[in-house]
Amino acid sequence: MLLRPPRLPRLSPRRLRSDSPMASTLALLRPSAPSPATNLRAPFRSRVSTRVSVGSAVAAGADTLFADYKPTTAFLFPGQGAQAVGMGKEALNVRAAAELFDKPAIYVTSLAAVEVLRAREEGQSVINSVDVTCGLSLGEYTALAFAGAFSFEDGLKLVKLRGEAMQDASDAANSAMVSVIGLDSEKVQQLCDAANEDVDEKERVQIANFLCPGNYAVSGGVKGIEAVEAKAKSFKARMTVRLAVAGAFHTSFMQPAVSRLESALAATEIRSPRIPVISNVDAQPHSDPDTIKKILAQQVTSPVQWETTVTTLLGRGLEKSYELGPGKVIAGIIKRINKGASIENIGA
Repeated sequence: MLLRPPRLPRLSPRRLRSDSPMASTLALLRPSAPSPATNLRAPFRSRVSTRVSVGSAVAAGADTLFADYKPTTAFLFPGQGAQAVGMGKEALNVRAAAELFDKPAIYVTSLAAVEVLRAREEGQSVINSVDVTCGLSLGEYTALAFAGAFSFEDGLKLVKLRGEAMQDASDAANSAMVSVIGLDSEKVQQLCDAANEDVDEKERVQIANFLCPGNYAVSGGVKGIEAVEAKAKSFKARMTVRLAVAGAFHTSFMQPAVSRLESALAATEIRSPRIPVISNVDAQPHSDPDTIKKILAQQVTSPVQWETTVTTLLGRGLEKSYELGPGKVIAGIIKRINKGASIENIGA
């Protein structure tokens, strides 16, 4: 679900010092704001920024660093659709987490959950034990920030620009998304094919999110989505649920957003992650910074391979997972894939 940046509270000029956290937040969130280096004496540096931005020194081009990774403990970060009224409430009691909260909500809430965990007894040892991470859609940026591929602040800028670019792409086309419940992926593909026979090419649909058995999200033109909804019962689907999103995410409908995202990524310093980060695009970890940039640009038009990601992690020996952020969407998905999987939610 496409998320707009939260409304910022009004502060009087007398209280808003140029070196305060809020001043840095405003500089990051204003589309036309000048670079913080030109008007801020000391940019805000959160504990998340300093702790998760240290990548390894592997040379660019070495994209096989994590080819033989053997996961034991994973951090999993939610994406659009997980936000809820009251999320972040627990994190307000942890200073390092509370300082993050005037910024894009899912990204910030998930990283604030890391600080909530760190503040708990034995929390740091849990964080130290994590040897793989991934995130659902937007959550992939959160995972990369945690793994040190880029700083918290750079990730925040990318998340904001990504959201704006996807919103503009959505506004340019009459598109939608729907969840199809109760069918396997092969049947959902057949349903999409049948719907596409009844609509023009510009209205065609495709599977956008491969979440788990019995739950796949379809994106496309509104007429194509309506055709899916009309035909679903004949394919023995249990139900369809129209998603409250701005447009057809993870399809070619988002192509107008790609060039803006590519430009922003080209200007961002990205390092090799310190642990494997599994890509939504191909369900593989990547260590080469240039490859990571290309993958992130492709992500907005590519189906999310979450089911394959989870299945691969469990098949490689994953023992314990933590879902960090609002809701328990990921936990529910993982339990649908493997009822015996061990996963704990760390909310904020």
